[in-house]
Amino acid sequence: MSKVLIVEDEAAMASALSLLLKRMGHEAVTVATGAQGLAALDAGAPALVVLDIGLPDKSGIDVLAAIRERDKALPVLVITAHGNLQNAVEAKKRGASAYLVKPLDLRAFEASVAALLAAADGGVLQAAAPSDDPAHAPLLIGSSPAMQPAFAAIAHACAADVPVLITGPTGIGKSLTARIIHLHSARHAGPFVTLSCASLPESLLEAELFGHERGAFTGAQQTRIGHIERAAGGTLFLDEIGEIPPALQVKLLRLVEDKTFVRVGGREDLTVDLRIVTATNVDLVEQVEQKRFREDLYYRLRVLEVHMPPLAERTSDLPALCAYLLAGIGGGRRLSLSEPALAALRRYEWPGNVRELRNVLEHAAAVCSGDVILETHLPAVVRSAAPSAVEPGLLDAALHEWVDQRLRDGCDYADLHGELEGRLLATLLPRYGGKPTLLARALKLNRATLRKRLRGLGLAAEPEAGGAEPEGDDDES
Repeated sequence: MSKVLIVEDEAAMASALSLLLKRMGHEAVTVATGAQGLAALDAGAPALVVLDIGLPDKSGIDVLAAIRERDKALPVLVITAHGNLQNAVEAKKRGASAYLVKPLDLRAFEASVAALLAAADGGVLQAAAPSDDPAHAPLLIGSSPAMQPAFAAIAHACAADVPVLITGPTGIGKSLTARIIHLHSARHAGPFVTLSCASLPESLLEAELFGHERGAFTGAQQTRIGHIERAAGGTLFLDEIGEIPPALQVKLLRLVEDKTFVRVGGREDLTVDLRIVTATNVDLVEQVEQKRFREDLYYRLRVLEVHMPPLAERTSDLPALCAYLLAGIGGGRRLSLSEPALAALRRYEWPGNVRELRNVLEHAAAVCSGDVILETHLPAVVRSAAPSAVEPGLLDAALHEWVDQRLRDGCDYADLHGELEGRLLATLLPRYGGKPTLLARALKLNRATLRKRLRGLGLAAEPEAGGAEPEGDDDES
């Protein structure tokens, strides 16, 4: 039985985690503020701390730093809602042992707790060391629910010195993600070397990657080091790794496993200390099944995976993304978006993702003579986009975001239920000609009951032919 300290200001969440820990056989102590958490830590030594970042009195990041001043090895599981990349990375830098995003997957929480406690009992847990990196990493803008798993994965990648595979569609920011991982890693002082595996023919790609000896081929008048040796001590980023030819996959596998390689035309084994980060917009599992990509290389490159979601799944980030991009392309102007223009951007499906968004905003900035971008300034393909069907996953993400905001506004369950019911009935009623009788029949509700709900929600219904209906003439369904 282990003592677990929960620092969480949401009473319902704290209660749920406490019950789960008790079912796991542990003792749970819950507090609601950072100050109370530090006091509880001083009063008794817990085996694990579960720490929320969003606390009412101070940031959980600051509480984490204070915990690390007291105990370098105490496991701390950080949890957060609407986290951003900076929170995730900073939590790992300050010594977070694990990082989970709300809404919590309770099975993942249970597995994390078990792993952290087992590691601590075995004396093998190592807290992430803070980085003194002075460089300011590029930004991944946004805080949408779809980005939370990516932020958590990036934080893990920054803290570990293992191969990382970044997946996601074209134009979503995989190269930017790789650079962020490097700048926040223990290798930040070393070089960051990039090579696109799709931009060169096989013979030239091999020479660029591994280097070549003098006389290795026609025109090789002197020995030349390749990208591998240039990345020594730092990070080698191989973009579009799915395009690497099969012959080079064998040589790359040896590099990943043994940090050993041979230059083109050479005979001497060379060793190098580097980290390999790769990216792809193709399904490597499918490539493996089709024998186009080596299975052993795939698993060696995918020790950690960061999946970047398409822009269409994170449209709630559009205002922040647009503000950031417009600040860089305004040409001295302080450009902003009108509401109709932003609505048009939300409707568009963004097949080119963030790269296409930048192009669209550059077009709008070029044709806009003032400081406010109107819908007419957007390209025709964006203006003409019809609203797309909402995927269940996107609806869930939007609902989570809405519920979190309403809870922060002080709503309780009755408020949430009433507002959701009102929105649903307001959407359904016009579909039945504004007639409560038809809507009640479709929903299998008592007509009088539905009318009462509509009046209570402020939804005026059109009077129906045939006069007033008697109250309670149907059974409640």
